[in-house]
Amino acid sequence: MAHIIVVGNEKGGSGKSTTSMHLTTALARMGHRVGGLDLDVRQRSFGRYLENRAAFAARAGLDLPMPVIAHLGKGSDPLSAALAELEANCDFILLDCPGSHTQLSQMAHSVADTLVTPMNDSFIDFDLLARMSPEGKVLGPSIYAEMVWAARQMRAEAGAGPIDWLVIRNRLGTQAMHNKRKVGGALTTLSKRIGFRVAPGFSERVIFRELFPRGLTLLDLKDIGTEQLSMSNVAARQELRELVSELNLPGVTVSF
Repeated sequence: MAHIIVVGNEKGGSGKSTTSMHLTTALARMGHRVGGLDLDVRQRSFGRYLENRAAFAARAGLDLPMPVIAHLGKGSDPLSAALAELEANCDFILLDCPGSHTQLSQMAHSVADTLVTPMNDSFIDFDLLARMSPEGKVLGPSIYAEMVWAARQMRAEAGAGPIDWLVIRNRLGTQAMHNKRKVGGALTTLSKRIGFRVAPGFSERVIFRELFPRGLTLLDLKDIGTEQLSMSNVAARQELRELVSELNLPGVTVSF
């Protein structure tokens, strides 16, 4: 059975598609067979990222590692058909969820072996995970955390394994250290109550916006002739290396 990674958060702009693209490419570069499926049928950011990659590689004559791209089936259960298509040929399947509550997103969370939730480092994003008092005390889980809890219950009833849930803090800035500490403390408190792990994600960097039109990732820069990486790009690669390591995926040894 393929290991299913779901990248989900019911708020847009948290870096889900950038995270999805870098994870699939990293796994493919390490020799794993990877499948990718965009569940955001409206915006399709992850899908367009992959299309940009295929088009750029064709124009430049490059053989860039690509995940196997699947498409949703038809009928009342379009996800199961797509997963069945991928599982026959993949070690890992990554599902990129929309930044909203949809039936497809609910279904995806219920089949997740690993759940990755990128969030911007702010209490606006934190509100999706937990309700807080004006004094900053965590009162209890909020809408997205409750949805993940329901998905865990469904898996337990079906006899499936637990979901390994990793919340990653994206767009960590160098400023506003007091706010960063408060968000970090609240996440640590909440993680113990509802069962997720916390890890750093990607910092705010211009390079991510520049890579999207060509469908490239940090790991492709040398393929396009960028031999001398800037200090920012080197730091970003290290963030990716640490994220893949933190996921603790079965059979994966970080080698980039």
